[in-house]
Amino acid sequence: MGKHQAKLLAQERILILIRSAFQEIGNDYKLANDQAQLAKKIAKRLRLKLPYDIRQLYCKKCKLFICPGFNCRVRIGRSKIKALRITCLSCNNVYRKLI
Repeated sequence: MGKHQAKLLAQERILILIRSAFQEIGNDYKLANDQAQLAKKIAKRLRLKLPYDIRQLYCKKCKLFICPGFNCRVRIGRSKIKALRITCLSCNNVYRKLI
């Protein structure tokens, strides 16, 4: 198997693991976090850059899988600068994304 085929296979597996993590997060958070960490580990091993929407699912400080409504809080700022505030409930780190 060539490098290109291995990277395509890894991308498919990463997407499968992330989808599965979202389905399991309501039932078993530990299993969902393990699946998400495995997806990240596969990407690191093959030097793949995770897509932006998947990268945003990890806390920048504690590196845990975060999902709105379960272990993170999402708020919209009311000040002049419109921004989403995402708070990780594990480490209380706050990220801001400009709208």
